[in-house]
Amino acid sequence: MVLPQFEYLAPTTIGEACNLLLELGEGAKVMAGATDLIPPMRDKAIAPEYLIDLKKIPGLDQLTYDEEEGLKIGALTTLRTLETSPLVKEKNPAVAHAAKVVASTQIRMKGTMAGNICNASPSCDSAPNLLAQGAKILVQGPDKDRVIKIEDFFLGVKKTSLEPGEIVTGIVIPPLKENEAAAYIKHAVRKAMDLAIIGVAVKIKVEEGICTDAKIALGAVATTPIRAPKAEAALIGKALTDEAIVKASEEAMASCDPISDIRASKEYRKDMVRVFTKRAIRQAMEQLAQR
Repeated sequence: MVLPQFEYLAPTTIGEACNLLLELGEGAKVMAGATDLIPPMRDKAIAPEYLIDLKKIPGLDQLTYDEEEGLKIGALTTLRTLETSPLVKEKNPAVAHAAKVVASTQIRMKGTMAGNICNASPSCDSAPNLLAQGAKILVQGPDKDRVIKIEDFFLGVKKTSLEPGEIVTGIVIPPLKENEAAAYIKHAVRKAMDLAIIGVAVKIKVEEGICTDAKIALGAVATTPIRAPKAEAALIGKALTDEAIVKASEEAMASCDPISDIRASKEYRKDMVRVFTKRAIRQAMEQLAQR
């Protein structure tokens, strides 16, 4: 494998990395696991002049949980760590599952959730789950730190709301309360390696048998991950009967306008949104029933 020529830079502080990224401009790319970076470089799709590696910056591989703020995932925390962490499995199993279905074990050993969302692919496995659960993206720039709501992070295919010199330092996912549960289901041709044909993430809140809140997010059906508000409304204020679940799944299908490509037709994708929305809702219900 021959890559285009580039200069490798390894800053030791996040401030140094931000300044380098600002100074070097569009010719520079930030590298965490590099799993979304090396393949397009190999294929000559991109040819950055500089690679800014974050691995020598301490503190970016954190994985902690706080009862008030929830799960805190550092920019260098690998998908494999999220997949296998007893803490993540206990506090937010949907996050562990979403990490588990990304590519292969080898990729997950290197790849990160932060890198997954910064790549901003429409089929990104991490994005729907983060959108359904209201995650916040922690960002540091040359002059200031800021927090970006996940719904404001994606602007289009391979486009995010990061400004020049800004780097994602972490992701915060709010805690699931006792009467809340979340689920993510990916549909692909194979169980491993393939990009998602569609992805469905659900978060529900149930009080005294009634769904009082619902979030449904879809991946691989638009240029960015999207919410399905009419599908959510079909659940809120109702008991989660088969009728309500079917109605929500039909509304989710109606809410998206995917493309046809080599992996699936538009019509197939829409029908699979209907199928997997039902499955994701029921999976979240099963989690609540087990508590």
